[in-house]
Amino acid sequence: APENLMQALEDLDYLAALDNDGNLSEFGIIMSEFPLDPQLSKSLLASCEFECVDEMLTIAAMVTAPSCFLQVPPGTEEISRTRWSRFSHPAGDHCTLINVFNAFKAATANPTRPGNSEKWCRDHFLSCSALSMAGVIRAELVEIMKRIELPISPPGFGSEGNLLSIKKALLSGYFMHIARDVDASGNYLMLTHKQVAQLHPSSCYYNTRRIPEWVLFHEFSISEGNSIRVVSEISPQLFAELVPQYYFSNLPPSESKDILQGVINHSAPVSATKEEQK
Repeated sequence: APENLMQALEDLDYLAALDNDGNLSEFGIIMSEFPLDPQLSKSLLASCEFECVDEMLTIAAMVTAPSCFLQVPPGTEEISRTRWSRFSHPAGDHCTLINVFNAFKAATANPTRPGNSEKWCRDHFLSCSALSMAGVIRAELVEIMKRIELPISPPGFGSEGNLLSIKKALLSGYFMHIARDVDASGNYLMLTHKQVAQLHPSSCYYNTRRIPEWVLFHEFSISEGNSIRVVSEISPQLFAELVPQYYFSNLPPSESKDILQGVINHSAPVSATKEEQK
């Protein structure tokens, strides 16, 4: 549909993938080297700047592969939540996925115990095929990074600085996927349109007392009960730091936009030179 095409072009423009003539920019050409959606490609490239490439490669592979969380049999919901909670990360689902992938790698690293990965996945209600596919996708992304000579920073997962870098890289690509809990009960209103969504049951925040006010989400699904999948907590200050001004100015009026505008207004002024570099 024409409106879908226009929306796609607008999104590419927000991601700096197009030049003034509507052709791929130099940055857009590099983004197109990756068999990923444009927002994920942008986040992966941004991770080179923020030095969290190793972690973003894992996140990109995990969200591109099918969901690793299995549909649990009736009566095992509590057990599965307990098993999944071992991987939960306070920063959100993106870091939780890193924990799952790293644990899977550790489970498959022992060559003296063949079949250990399948049993480990069954015990944790995880899909062995999905995690194996994520491993293949990650390896392919690493090869692309090497082929086009992009830097791959060493692993640093777990440190406070690394977690902040991951959120910055994610926000660089997913600033269009921001939602705010408007009533402190898990009803998230998306910035881009007045659509209310709830957390997907696979989220580490689901059925917990701590519901973050502002989140970045990977995707929105109408078919799964208007839910947002793979969410991580962000701060309005971080969003204000990384959002393109021309995107923010085009957002429809809302209470959330007013809150963010107040954050932007109180931020330290940025010089014209620095703004141009950004």
